[in-house]
Amino acid sequence: MRKTTPKGIILLLITAIIWGSSFVAQEIGMKSIDAFTFTGIRTTLGAFFLFPIVLILNKGFDLRKKTLVSGLILGIIFSVAQNFQQFAFYYSTSGKIAFITAFYMFFVPLFSVFLGKKVKLLTWLSILFGLAGLFLLCINPSDLTAINLGDVLALICAVFYAVQIMTIDKLLEKDINGVQLSFMQFAVAAVISIIAMFVFEHPVIADIKTAAPSLLYSGIMSCGIAYTLQIAGQKHANPVVASLLMCMESVFAVIAAAVILHQGMSFREGAGCVIMFAAIILSQLSESLSQPPSEAPSTQA
Repeated sequence: MRKTTPKGIILLLITAIIWGSSFVAQEIGMKSIDAFTFTGIRTTLGAFFLFPIVLILNKGFDLRKKTLVSGLILGIIFSVAQNFQQFAFYYSTSGKIAFITAFYMFFVPLFSVFLGKKVKLLTWLSILFGLAGLFLLCINPSDLTAINLGDVLALICAVFYAVQIMTIDKLLEKDINGVQLSFMQFAVAAVISIIAMFVFEHPVIADIKTAAPSLLYSGIMSCGIAYTLQIAGQKHANPVVASLLMCMESVFAVIAAAVILHQGMSFREGAGCVIMFAAIILSQLSESLSQPPSEAPSTQA
């Protein structure tokens, strides 16, 4: 597995912070527009934001078959994950969706096992700690209702996010430019979602204007910046640790909700945050102990 460095940790934590705050924007925006509309406009904004950056950094666009095919595959996976999560808001609560979506940190090592990769015992323990922390953070034990359609959609979303994380990990081994890959991911997802928007929904300009602040933040910050940082960060982290770092978005979502929406943090939620950080530390300890001294992860960011 790819070694985890401080640079990877920092980039992926920044990613989680942006995603967490974007979760609040996503929740607010869905009060005005439908799911395909939100995803379509959001990913379109992300693609438009990245396109000039791609041209400037790479002095043009790489039209090699490898880049186009990889971007197409990643974009389809990303589109499915995004839209399943967006539709989950129709049927379930944001807390349950956040918790269930973060199950990708369980699916990544599980899929790794099926692919013949070994996952250390301490890593499994860190995953269990992480799930326990997420439960305390997002689920109210006094309001555990039967599993509804939204929960099922969020679980499917978690599966596809795990596939996306592992697909990026595989594609990075092929020396594909990360920024171009991120752009292709959004462009493909935008095309799929915009088509679905016009086929299945009836977008209204006035409603889109109402949701504009949420769409701009979610499109530029979450898509254009954070998902690009995800690809850059995964170059310096193995996929299991990367999934644990990125699922910290649930912690930052609670903090953002407290600051922006004035939703207080209970003792239970605070305990969940602490346990989540403990899970991250344990995952790092697992990786360090599993390597000979000569192969220890670099400490240079």
